[in-house]
Amino acid sequence: MTRTRTRIELQIRRQPGVHFNELVRSLEFAPGQIQYHVRQLVGGGEVVEEHLYGQTHYYPPVFEPWERGVLALFRRETSRDVLGYLLENGGCRPQTVADDVGIARSTLEWHLERLVERDVVTKERDERNRVTLVVTHPDRTRELLRAISPSIPDRFVDRFTRLVDSLLVE
Repeated sequence: MTRTRTRIELQIRRQPGVHFNELVRSLEFAPGQIQYHVRQLVGGGEVVEEHLYGQTHYYPPVFEPWERGVLALFRRETSRDVLGYLLENGGCRPQTVADDVGIARSTLEWHLERLVERDVVTKERDERNRVTLVVTHPDRTRELLRAISPSIPDRFVDRFTRLVDSLLVE
């Protein structure tokens, strides 16, 4: 394996679920060079490629499909914050989560749609049809949260979205 390919594979192992643009930002190689080597890694089975939520994510092959989807969602700071809140506080009403995390209800619903789709969170209804949000697999989710260290550009985008939400609420 070439030195370039080895560095790309190590970066993917260090940051499971990293997306292509982040690979380009974090390594000094040209996008085409990374694209070529990633294709070789995927073809050789050293890396798994998955297209989720408008981005191509890369993983070491040790992660199963559920974990890959969760890791892709954790690349978004708001999804991480929502899950962290739910893990810390147990089942909560959606408006409580939105208020305490500091996001608009519409932003919470956007993230919840994906978290529910990936079976990370469930929306349980009581006898009066009120929704409570519950983490489906809390232990596995905590383990995956520890594997994520988001990039500065990812955090910037999430924080900008929150800023816009806060300006629209006022």
